[in-house]
Amino acid sequence: MGVDEVVTQVGAFAPLIMSAVKALVVLILGWIVAGAIGGMVRRRINSTPHIDPTLGNFMASLIKWAILAMVLVAVLGIFGIEATSIVAILGAASLAIGLALQGTLSDLAAGVMLVVFRPYKLGQFVDIGGTSGTVKDLNLFTTELVTPDNVQIIVPNGQAWGSIITNYSAHDTRRVDLVFGIDYGDSADKAMQVILDVAKADSRIHSDPEPWVRVTNLGDSSVDLTARLWCSAPDYWDVKFELTKTIKEAFDDKGISIPYPHSVEIQKQG
Repeated sequence: MGVDEVVTQVGAFAPLIMSAVKALVVLILGWIVAGAIGGMVRRRINSTPHIDPTLGNFMASLIKWAILAMVLVAVLGIFGIEATSIVAILGAASLAIGLALQGTLSDLAAGVMLVVFRPYKLGQFVDIGGTSGTVKDLNLFTTELVTPDNVQIIVPNGQAWGSIITNYSAHDTRRVDLVFGIDYGDSADKAMQVILDVAKADSRIHSDPEPWVRVTNLGDSSVDLTARLWCSAPDYWDVKFELTKTIKEAFDDKGISIPYPHSVEIQKQG
């Protein structure tokens, strides 16, 4: 093969190479611009006090993917594919695309429903189909949760919308239920008064509804007392753990015992 033939063949591929380079540049710039505009929209919406941050994340994701779609059309245009042809191709292939991406489209539709009805928001602690965590992000296709031990969990929006959602942060207040077992030889009234005194001395416990303590079960080796106390939702876990310890120490001071489980050993003599 002569030099002229090599030059001729390279020249034949030159337009395609140039188009590929242009397409790559457009794709990279489009990706950067889409991310920048999406981030700007997120910050703008989240800085507005009366707008839910969940909406900001969702709108940022929506705008980012819309820009990327336009970038894709521009890239195809560089290779000589006109927009009208693209629309015709997409129209002809819509059924196949719908079948192939039905899961993704379902997640997209579910994401819209989650934003419209807002069963949970950013920063709330929820349980979605048995998976618990704090909502960190909600975008077009997925919901991101972070567990208390800082593990990331990605839940497809389709599964989130189709599952039972338990929102532990939906209300400003929560009820703390504490159960204590005392010995049958101790006074139930005295023990209940100790629990009430500890609860009323804690400023985090609300007086309305007022603290509630009752005998709720006569067990095999203990009389079970249940305390129902109301506090602000952010204080729930601190109240639950600290009052369990404080009430146990108060029982010790007042001579109220928490019995160990009893077992009876029977020996058969031959």
